[in-house]
Amino acid sequence: MKYLLSGSLLGLIFGLQATLSLAKPSTDEWDYLQPSRDQVIASLNVVELLKRHHYNKPPLNDARSSQIFDGYLEILDPSRSYFLASDIAEFESWRTQFDDFLREGKLEPGFTMYKRQLERQTQRLNYALGLLEAGIDQLNFKADEDLTINREKSPWPQNTTELNDLWRKKIKDEVLRLKIAGKDSKNIQELLIKRYKNQLTRLRQTRGEDVFQTYINAFAQSYDPHTQYLSPENAENFDINMSLSLEGIGAVLQSDNEYVQVVRLVPAGPAEKSKQIQPADKIIGVAQGSDDMVDVIGWRLDEVVKLIRGSKGSVVRLEVIPASNAPSDQTSKVVSLTREAVKLEEQAAKKSILNLQHDGRDYKLGVIEIPAFYLDFKALRAGDPDYKSTTRDVKRLITELEKDHVDGLVIDLRNNGGGSLQEANELTGLFINRGPTVLVRNNDGRVDVLTDDSSTGLFYKGPMAVLVNRLSASASEIFAGAMQDYHRALILGGQTFGKGTVQSIQPLNHGELKLTLAKFYRVSGQSTQHQGVIPDISYPSVVDTQEIGESALPHAMPWDSIRPVLPLARNPFKPYFDELKKRHEQRTQNNPDFVYIRERLAFSQKLMQETSVSLNEEKRRTYQSTIEKQQLAFENARRLAKGEKPLDKLDQDEPALGKPSKEDKDLKPEEDAFLTETGHVLLDYLGLNARVAHNNSKI
Repeated sequence: MKYLLSGSLLGLIFGLQATLSLAKPSTDEWDYLQPSRDQVIASLNVVELLKRHHYNKPPLNDARSSQIFDGYLEILDPSRSYFLASDIAEFESWRTQFDDFLREGKLEPGFTMYKRQLERQTQRLNYALGLLEAGIDQLNFKADEDLTINREKSPWPQNTTELNDLWRKKIKDEVLRLKIAGKDSKNIQELLIKRYKNQLTRLRQTRGEDVFQTYINAFAQSYDPHTQYLSPENAENFDINMSLSLEGIGAVLQSDNEYVQVVRLVPAGPAEKSKQIQPADKIIGVAQGSDDMVDVIGWRLDEVVKLIRGSKGSVVRLEVIPASNAPSDQTSKVVSLTREAVKLEEQAAKKSILNLQHDGRDYKLGVIEIPAFYLDFKALRAGDPDYKSTTRDVKRLITELEKDHVDGLVIDLRNNGGGSLQEANELTGLFINRGPTVLVRNNDGRVDVLTDDSSTGLFYKGPMAVLVNRLSASASEIFAGAMQDYHRALILGGQTFGKGTVQSIQPLNHGELKLTLAKFYRVSGQSTQHQGVIPDISYPSVVDTQEIGESALPHAMPWDSIRPVLPLARNPFKPYFDELKKRHEQRTQNNPDFVYIRERLAFSQKLMQETSVSLNEEKRRTYQSTIEKQQLAFENARRLAKGEKPLDKLDQDEPALGKPSKEDKDLKPEEDAFLTETGHVLLDYLGLNARVAHNNSKI
């Protein structure tokens, strides 16, 4: 790959002088933002890389240009609250020309649109500051008016008057959110003035690299969400993250309009161990140790990451809006985390025994929780015979559990975001005789088959179930998919994440390109992409699948299938699915934890469908009070049904259900609703299968 690319790079340098001369003179304050020669060369090489090596190799044509245009506007103004309709009309003439611009190395249109956004954003921030400095008591909170929450499909404002009215409402909404969150008028005014002044200051620090990265990513991510241009600075940060040479909080973050949102937590990282941060939470403030909290609403993702990252042992405080809040609820909490490197041993697989009474009998099921697919590459390369790996640890734990005479095994992959593909392959080999484990289809159409070549056969022959959820991704999906395709285990829980693509980092003359160049397929030929793994029996999701998962990402590559490599065999579980589902539904219909999760999720989805919020303070407080009462009612119904004391008010540190929040030393597997139900489903199957076998033996 590098050899081919170095040749294409030299061929692209010629003729750039003419391209650079196309820049038009400008007299505004953003005139200094102009594309550099290095950026032009990098853009031409990104075009060539995508053309030759992206998995799909889609054509760069007028249709792609239109996608780039819409995607760029979405990045620049997602809430349609900066640009005027006249700006969009002016830009529309370029809608089908970005393919030509990119092939020619002409970056000026992208820079022009970005600079117009800077101009409009400056005007809006100054308008907002004018309103705030006049005093928030000048805002009328008795008027009966609404603000549209999601403006992605709203018409662009026709003139400055419409924009002013929109921003007046936005300011009222921000003030109301903070009032309801318990802040007084003086603090609200100070906070918002400081927020907007900080945003103005950061705007004026915009660099040409910021513009280039945003524009090229609008192009790259029109192919798929994981293909991404990394500026020289961000490439360095990416390398640091991959090598874990700098410590952090152990969370994967992404931009969500003006917020930074938690995507997933790294197993055994500070955030995960705190039990106070959950996926889809929004980070609105960052503080170092005991310093004042820095408001980060409206900041770029890389700026927020820089604030959060720090040296081992130092403390960072995060102000977080929980994902469980209603869309209009700005109530936040502050979480203190000590930065640390995630230790491999803390991510190691763990065992426990689940004791259940089922159909009048006592059973013991072995549980192995696998937080990540890990492999100590350094120790392996050094020839250390005791190097740590997921497969080695699981083999040892199974041996120990078999000595305890367990009746079956549950592999718990909840929240496992993946890791080593080699380990997913080898772990699969513990539970099958031998054969293919996963297929990797490359961008040239070649399919590589990863295989378990072990001659030792099944390491564990007993009955098993695999428990997954929406945050089980990548290597977890490969393992769970193989267990399902080989009919080796019941797959239970939630639909998995759906990340079924492979990326590679390609160096450029200026920065790097993270490029999607392969796709995973199960041995049945089904992709894990987009759809993930569908459980045999589904449990309610503890996170909104419309917010978290591959299918929630724009331009996510679709699900598809290729020729299977595993002969179609009779599924031994299939004859029992109807009865297993029936028993599961009967058992969980009135289960307090399952009822709670279903009701909370349905209520959350109902709130997310609301398109506007009232700006009348009395109505807004009533609305918020109704939501809080309903959420408290859900929680107390669950507590009373379990014989626990009800709460007087909601506790923001109450964890999301699905896995208990207690420390490992206090954890009892029987307290985990999903784990317990998984055990019952597995025992149901064993009972039904034994009954059929007994009846057949009589015949």
